[in-house]
Amino acid sequence: MEEKFKSGFVSMIGRTNVGKSTIINALVGEKVSAVANKVQTTRTAIRAIVNREHSQMIFIDTPGIHKPKSKLSHTMLDTAFTFIGDVDIVIFVIDATSTEIGRGDSKILEKIKEANKKTILVINKVDMVKNKEELLALIDLYQKEYNFTAVVPISAVKQDNLEKLLDEIEKHLKEGPAYYDIEEYTDQTTRQLVEEIIREKALKLLQDEVPHGIYVETEKVKFRKTKEKEDICDIEATIYCIRESHKGIIIGKAGNMLKRIGTYARQDLEKMLDCKVNLKIWVKVKEDWLNNDNIVKRFKLK
Repeated sequence: MEEKFKSGFVSMIGRTNVGKSTIINALVGEKVSAVANKVQTTRTAIRAIVNREHSQMIFIDTPGIHKPKSKLSHTMLDTAFTFIGDVDIVIFVIDATSTEIGRGDSKILEKIKEANKKTILVINKVDMVKNKEELLALIDLYQKEYNFTAVVPISAVKQDNLEKLLDEIEKHLKEGPAYYDIEEYTDQTTRQLVEEIIREKALKLLQDEVPHGIYVETEKVKFRKTKEKEDICDIEATIYCIRESHKGIIIGKAGNMLKRIGTYARQDLEKMLDCKVNLKIWVKVKEDWLNNDNIVKRFKLK
Protein backbone atom coordinates (compact mmCIF):
# COMPACT_ATOMS: atom_id res chain seq x y z
CA MET A 1 0.00 0.00 0.00
CA GLU A 2 1.31 3.45 -0.93
CA GLU A 3 2.46 5.48 2.07
CA LYS A 4 0.40 8.63 2.62
CA PHE A 5 2.08 12.05 2.53
CA LYS A 6 2.32 13.87 5.87
CA SER A 7 3.01 17.49 6.71
CA GLY A 8 2.94 19.87 9.63
CA PHE A 9 4.42 22.76 11.58
CA VAL A 10 7.01 22.03 14.25
CA SER A 11 8.06 24.60 16.83
CA MET A 12 11.57 24.53 18.30
CA ILE A 13 11.60 26.06 21.79
CA GLY A 14 14.18 26.23 24.58
CA ARG A 15 16.34 28.50 26.67
CA THR A 16 18.99 30.68 25.08
CA ASN A 17 22.17 28.87 24.02
CA VAL A 18 20.75 25.32 23.97
CA GLY A 19 21.50 25.07 20.24
CA LYS A 20 18.08 25.46 18.59
CA SER A 21 19.39 27.35 15.57
CA THR A 22 22.27 24.88 15.13
CA ILE A 23 19.73 22.02 15.11
CA ILE A 24 17.51 23.81 12.57
CA ASN A 25 20.43 24.51 10.22
CA ALA A 26 21.69 20.91 10.55
CA LEU A 27 18.26 19.44 9.80
CA VAL A 28 17.72 21.67 6.78
CA GLY A 29 21.28 21.42 5.48
CA GLU A 30 21.35 25.17 4.84
CA LYS A 31 21.98 28.26 6.97
CA VAL A 32 18.60 29.82 7.72
CA SER A 33 19.14 31.01 11.29
CA ALA A 34 21.99 32.92 12.93
CA VAL A 35 24.23 30.78 15.13
CA ALA A 36 26.56 32.26 17.74
CA ASN A 37 27.72 31.46 21.24
CA LYS A 38 25.70 34.38 22.60
CA VAL A 39 22.31 34.63 24.25
CA GLN A 40 19.28 35.88 22.29
CA THR A 41 20.81 35.10 18.89
CA THR A 42 17.40 34.39 17.32
CA ARG A 43 15.05 37.39 17.51
CA THR A 44 12.00 36.36 15.53
CA ALA A 45 10.29 33.19 14.37
CA ILE A 46 12.21 31.75 11.41
CA ARG A 47 10.69 29.02 9.27
CA ALA A 48 12.88 26.28 7.83
CA ILE A 49 11.59 23.51 5.59
CA VAL A 50 12.67 19.87 5.55
CA ASN A 51 11.39 17.84 2.60
CA ARG A 52 11.44 14.04 2.79
CA GLU A 53 10.03 11.43 0.45
CA HIS A 54 6.78 11.09 2.38
CA SER A 55 6.62 14.30 4.39
CA GLN A 56 7.23 18.02 4.64
CA MET A 57 8.13 19.51 8.01
CA ILE A 58 8.07 23.26 8.56
CA PHE A 59 10.31 24.03 11.52
CA ILE A 60 9.92 27.29 13.40
CA ASP A 61 13.03 28.48 15.22
CA THR A 62 11.89 30.73 18.07
CA PRO A 63 13.81 33.19 20.26
CA GLY A 64 15.44 31.67 23.34
CA ILE A 65 13.63 32.01 26.65
CA HIS A 66 15.31 34.70 28.77
CA LYS A 67 14.53 37.46 31.28
CA PRO A 68 13.16 40.41 29.28
CA LYS A 69 14.83 43.80 29.72
CA SER A 70 13.43 45.82 26.79
CA LYS A 71 10.44 46.04 24.45
CA LEU A 72 12.36 43.88 21.99
CA SER A 73 12.91 41.21 24.67
CA HIS A 74 9.20 41.14 25.54
CA THR A 75 8.32 40.81 21.85
CA MET A 76 10.76 37.92 21.48
CA LEU A 77 9.23 36.07 24.44
CA ASP A 78 5.69 36.59 23.12
CA THR A 79 6.79 35.11 19.79
CA ALA A 80 8.40 32.06 21.40
CA PHE A 81 5.42 31.22 23.62
CA THR A 82 2.85 31.81 20.85
CA PHE A 83 4.44 29.02 18.82
CA ILE A 84 3.81 26.44 21.53
CA GLY A 85 0.07 26.50 20.94
CA ASP A 86 -0.09 27.16 17.19
CA VAL A 87 1.81 24.14 15.81
CA ASP A 88 1.32 20.41 15.28
CA ILE A 89 4.36 19.28 17.28
CA VAL A 90 6.57 21.06 19.84
CA ILE A 91 10.29 20.29 20.08
CA PHE A 92 11.50 21.21 23.57
CA VAL A 93 15.30 21.48 23.50
CA ILE A 94 17.32 21.19 26.70
CA ASP A 95 21.04 21.09 27.43
CA ALA A 96 22.44 17.62 28.20
CA THR A 97 24.89 19.11 30.70
CA SER A 98 22.13 20.50 32.96
CA THR A 99 21.44 18.68 36.21
CA GLU A 100 18.17 20.34 37.24
CA ILE A 101 15.13 22.04 35.76
CA GLY A 102 15.97 25.73 35.92
CA ARG A 103 13.62 28.70 35.95
CA GLY A 104 13.59 29.11 32.15
CA ASP A 105 12.87 25.43 31.49
CA SER A 106 10.18 25.41 34.18
CA LYS A 107 8.45 28.33 32.44
CA ILE A 108 8.53 26.45 29.13
CA LEU A 109 7.13 23.32 30.78
CA GLU A 110 4.25 25.39 32.19
CA LYS A 111 3.38 26.64 28.69
CA ILE A 112 3.65 23.13 27.22
CA LYS A 113 1.30 21.76 29.89
CA GLU A 114 -1.19 24.56 29.16
CA ALA A 115 -1.10 23.86 25.41
CA ASN A 116 -1.19 20.07 25.90
CA LYS A 117 0.53 19.54 22.53
CA LYS A 118 2.48 16.56 21.26
CA THR A 119 5.96 17.39 22.53
CA ILE A 120 9.28 15.73 21.78
CA LEU A 121 12.00 16.33 24.36
CA VAL A 122 15.31 16.82 22.56
CA ILE A 123 18.43 16.63 24.69
CA ASN A 124 21.17 18.43 22.79
CA LYS A 125 24.96 18.40 23.37
CA VAL A 126 25.06 14.74 24.48
CA ASP A 127 28.64 14.64 23.18
CA MET A 128 29.56 16.75 26.22
CA VAL A 129 28.21 14.19 28.71
CA LYS A 130 30.67 11.43 29.63
CA ASN A 131 28.50 9.64 32.19
CA LYS A 132 25.46 7.85 30.74
CA GLU A 133 23.88 7.70 34.20
CA GLU A 134 23.73 11.51 34.30
CA LEU A 135 21.84 11.54 31.00
CA LEU A 136 19.38 8.91 32.20
CA ALA A 137 18.81 10.88 35.42
CA LEU A 138 18.08 14.03 33.38
CA ILE A 139 15.58 12.15 31.19
CA ASP A 140 13.86 10.75 34.29
CA LEU A 141 13.69 14.23 35.83
CA TYR A 142 11.82 15.66 32.82
CA GLN A 143 9.59 12.63 32.22
CA LYS A 144 8.22 13.05 35.75
CA GLU A 145 7.09 16.55 34.73
CA TYR A 146 5.33 15.78 31.42
CA ASN A 147 4.24 12.84 29.30
CA PHE A 148 6.50 13.52 26.31
CA THR A 149 5.62 11.97 22.95
CA ALA A 150 9.27 10.90 22.63
CA VAL A 151 12.72 11.66 24.04
CA VAL A 152 15.59 12.00 21.56
CA PRO A 153 19.19 12.66 22.70
CA ILE A 154 21.23 14.35 19.94
CA SER A 155 24.39 16.27 19.15
CA ALA A 156 23.63 18.97 16.59
CA VAL A 157 27.29 19.92 16.25
CA LYS A 158 28.34 16.33 15.49
CA GLN A 159 25.04 15.68 13.65
CA ASP A 160 24.35 12.59 15.75
CA ASN A 161 20.80 11.17 15.86
CA LEU A 162 19.30 13.88 13.62
CA GLU A 163 17.72 11.32 11.28
CA LYS A 164 16.16 9.60 14.28
CA LEU A 165 14.68 12.94 15.33
CA LEU A 166 13.20 13.46 11.84
CA ASP A 167 11.81 9.91 11.86
CA GLU A 168 10.18 10.54 15.22
CA ILE A 169 8.61 13.81 14.07
CA GLU A 170 7.36 12.26 10.81
CA LYS A 171 5.78 9.39 12.75
CA HIS A 172 3.57 11.82 14.67
CA LEU A 173 2.55 14.13 11.81
CA LYS A 174 -0.90 13.92 10.28
CA GLU A 175 -1.69 13.31 6.63
CA GLY A 176 -1.52 16.60 4.74
CA PRO A 177 -0.25 18.51 1.68
CA ALA A 178 3.14 20.05 0.97
CA TYR A 179 2.75 23.70 1.99
CA TYR A 180 5.91 24.82 0.18
CA ASP A 181 7.68 23.87 -3.05
CA ILE A 182 10.05 20.94 -2.44
CA GLU A 183 13.00 23.07 -3.64
CA GLU A 184 12.47 25.64 -0.87
CA TYR A 185 14.20 25.43 2.50
CA THR A 186 12.95 28.66 4.14
CA ASP A 187 10.22 31.25 3.74
CA GLN A 188 12.66 34.07 4.44
CA THR A 189 13.41 36.53 1.65
CA THR A 190 16.94 37.04 0.34
CA ARG A 191 17.06 40.35 2.21
CA GLN A 192 16.19 38.63 5.50
CA LEU A 193 18.81 35.93 4.93
CA VAL A 194 21.41 38.62 4.22
CA GLU A 195 20.54 40.31 7.52
CA GLU A 196 20.76 37.02 9.44
CA ILE A 197 24.17 36.19 7.99
CA ILE A 198 25.70 39.63 8.62
CA ARG A 199 24.32 39.72 12.18
CA GLU A 200 25.65 36.23 12.86
CA LYS A 201 29.18 37.28 11.89
CA ALA A 202 28.93 40.38 14.06
CA LEU A 203 27.68 38.29 17.00
CA LYS A 204 30.64 35.94 16.68
CA LEU A 205 33.31 38.61 16.31
CA LEU A 206 32.25 41.48 18.55
CA GLN A 207 32.85 42.06 22.25
CA ASP A 208 30.13 40.93 24.66
CA GLU A 209 28.60 44.34 25.34
CA VAL A 210 27.96 45.18 21.68
CA PRO A 211 26.11 42.35 19.84
CA HIS A 212 22.62 42.59 21.31
CA GLY A 213 22.49 46.31 20.71
CA ILE A 214 22.67 45.81 16.94
CA TYR A 215 20.30 45.02 14.12
CA VAL A 216 20.94 44.81 10.39
CA GLU A 217 18.91 46.29 7.56
CA THR A 218 19.44 45.30 3.92
CA GLU A 219 19.29 48.36 1.68
CA LYS A 220 19.95 46.72 -1.69
CA VAL A 221 20.08 43.29 -3.34
CA LYS A 222 20.66 43.46 -7.09
CA PHE A 223 21.70 40.63 -9.40
CA ARG A 224 23.57 41.50 -12.59
CA LYS A 225 26.08 40.21 -15.13
CA THR A 226 29.72 41.30 -15.29
CA LYS A 227 31.41 42.22 -18.58
CA GLU A 228 32.62 38.62 -18.67
CA LYS A 229 28.95 37.48 -18.38
CA GLU A 230 29.47 36.15 -14.85
CA ASP A 231 26.66 36.38 -12.29
CA ILE A 232 27.25 38.85 -9.48
CA CYS A 233 25.07 40.22 -6.70
CA ASP A 234 25.47 43.75 -5.32
CA ILE A 235 24.41 43.91 -1.68
CA GLU A 236 24.32 46.96 0.56
CA ALA A 237 23.43 46.76 4.24
CA THR A 238 23.60 48.85 7.40
CA ILE A 239 24.45 47.68 10.91
CA TYR A 240 22.64 49.82 13.48
CA CYS A 241 23.94 50.08 17.05
CA ILE A 242 22.81 51.96 20.17
CA ARG A 243 25.97 53.94 21.05
CA GLU A 244 28.69 55.91 19.30
CA SER A 245 31.30 53.91 21.27
CA HIS A 246 29.79 50.68 19.89
CA LYS A 247 30.06 52.08 16.36
CA GLY A 248 33.80 52.48 16.89
CA ILE A 249 34.12 48.87 18.10
CA ILE A 250 32.11 47.52 15.15
CA ILE A 251 34.24 49.43 12.65
CA GLY A 252 37.48 48.67 14.50
CA LYS A 253 40.95 50.14 14.13
CA ALA A 254 41.46 51.22 10.51
CA GLY A 255 38.15 49.53 9.71
CA ASN A 256 39.55 46.05 10.40
CA MET A 257 36.59 44.66 12.38
CA LEU A 258 34.04 45.73 9.78
CA LYS A 259 36.24 44.22 7.07
CA ARG A 260 36.31 40.89 8.94
CA ILE A 261 32.52 40.90 9.41
CA GLY A 262 32.12 41.70 5.71
CA THR A 263 34.57 39.04 4.54
CA TYR A 264 32.98 36.22 6.54
CA ALA A 265 29.48 37.34 5.56
CA ARG A 266 30.42 37.54 1.88
CA GLN A 267 31.81 34.00 1.94
CA ASP A 268 28.50 32.64 3.31
CA LEU A 269 26.45 34.76 0.93
CA GLU A 270 28.37 33.51 -2.10
CA LYS A 271 27.68 29.92 -1.06
CA MET A 272 24.01 30.69 -0.48
CA LEU A 273 23.47 32.66 -3.72
CA ASP A 274 25.88 30.56 -5.80
CA CYS A 275 27.50 33.62 -7.37
CA LYS A 276 30.06 36.33 -6.62
CA VAL A 277 28.92 38.96 -4.12
CA ASN A 278 29.90 42.61 -3.94
CA LEU A 279 29.06 43.48 -0.32
CA LYS A 280 29.08 46.95 1.20
CA ILE A 281 28.27 47.46 4.90
CA TRP A 282 27.78 50.73 6.76
CA VAL A 283 27.49 51.33 10.52
CA LYS A 284 25.08 53.88 12.01
CA VAL A 285 23.94 54.80 15.52
CA LYS A 286 20.25 54.59 16.47
CA GLU A 287 20.04 55.18 20.22
CA ASP A 288 17.72 52.99 22.32
CA TRP A 289 16.22 51.30 19.26
CA LEU A 290 15.45 48.24 21.45
CA ASN A 291 12.56 50.25 22.95
CA ASN A 292 11.52 51.97 19.71
CA ASP A 293 8.04 50.71 18.75
CA ASN A 294 8.52 51.34 15.03
CA ILE A 295 11.66 49.17 14.95
CA VAL A 296 10.58 46.50 17.45
CA LYS A 297 7.36 45.80 15.49
CA ARG A 298 9.54 44.41 12.69
CA PHE A 299 10.40 41.52 15.00
CA LYS A 300 6.80 40.77 15.97
CA LEU A 301 5.11 37.53 15.06
CA LYS A 302 4.18 37.32 11.38
